[in-house]
Amino acid sequence: MAGTMAGVRVVEVASWTFVPAAGAVLAEWGADVIKVEHPVTGDPQRGLSAMGLVPTGPGGVDYMVELPNRGKRSVGIDLKSPEGHEALLKLVATADVFLTNMLPAQRQSLGLEVDDLRAVNPNLVYVRGSGQGQRGPEREKGAYDGSTFWGRVIAAQATPSDREWPLNQPFAAFGDLMGGLTIAGGISAALFHRERTGEATVVDSSLLALGMWATGANILAAGLFGITQVPGGSRDQMPNPLVNMYRTKDGRFLTLMMLQSDRFWPDLVTTIGHPELADDQRFVDAAKRFENRAECIATLDAIFAEKSFEEWRDVLTRAQGVWAPVETPGELLEDPQSLANGYVREIALDNGASFRIVPSPLQFNETPPDLTGAPGHGEHTDEVLLDLGYDMDQLLELKVKGAIL
Repeated sequence: MAGTMAGVRVVEVASWTFVPAAGAVLAEWGADVIKVEHPVTGDPQRGLSAMGLVPTGPGGVDYMVELPNRGKRSVGIDLKSPEGHEALLKLVATADVFLTNMLPAQRQSLGLEVDDLRAVNPNLVYVRGSGQGQRGPEREKGAYDGSTFWGRVIAAQATPSDREWPLNQPFAAFGDLMGGLTIAGGISAALFHRERTGEATVVDSSLLALGMWATGANILAAGLFGITQVPGGSRDQMPNPLVNMYRTKDGRFLTLMMLQSDRFWPDLVTTIGHPELADDQRFVDAAKRFENRAECIATLDAIFAEKSFEEWRDVLTRAQGVWAPVETPGELLEDPQSLANGYVREIALDNGASFRIVPSPLQFNETPPDLTGAPGHGEHTDEVLLDLGYDMDQLLELKVKGAIL
């Protein structure tokens, strides 16, 4: 099956993860995504493994390059050179979408603003991903997800009030990957709008906007109730004991999310082997369980401590209410439910190495995507430029001048 974006060409002038992740999603959906990199330095993300800051996997798999760049083609062009800029304009003239995370001053100095590119392609969808947005006093300020998405927006909200220091972002590219998917969705809407109206639009997203959207419930509550942090509490004081984490005999965890506690309490306690608790007057309804919540949670703690994680997984398959095992990343790679739905895919590289990766969380026509690896630095320079009408003599001349790789 051809991808839903088959026939769409995206020119990406972006680095790191946030905006390139959008290109990876579009490539997964079938678009021809051409990543433009400097012919010498390339995307700085490529240098992290060379400096030892990011480990490589078996077969030299650079996972922080693969993550946001899988499925693309790469061309090496020096955008500061007149010849390189001309080559980019020729490429843009063939594109549907231009995707960038360059700051305003850099775009202006390189001649990459909306008007510059629409002079050669009036139908171009122009897409910008930034740290803080395109207006306001911080429009020229760079950002990473760890600084703006997490540090500025989420850290204080996610940190318990009794902790002195805010929590750091828990893992790499947390905001970047969600942001890339968001941008890909915006591009899809813009292409649909263009198809229906003939109008090419400018699409903007930022890590600040993404973080505020992700914590929109808390921010809404802050405006309504004048609070700086939504009140938390220790797990032994949860108002509904059936919305809580519980530890198993072997130190693993299960999460219960049974919001309609009166509906699910009798079934749960019967399923876990203690039907007498269904009629226990201390816990007989939601009001009583709230009144005696510490005792109710302690009772459940003692019960869940009697069996191992795997034993409880088997027992709880018969429960009517919502629950989930707390899994590790390695377990998710082997999770039968994930595998049955194609939520883990394998990429085989030309050198014989292979690795498993999570595709975007959307499928079309019930078909998981087939994925390919990230391109080498400038791997497709000749191929792409020859398709634009350059001949080999011209390419050699540009290579000598350093305008292309």
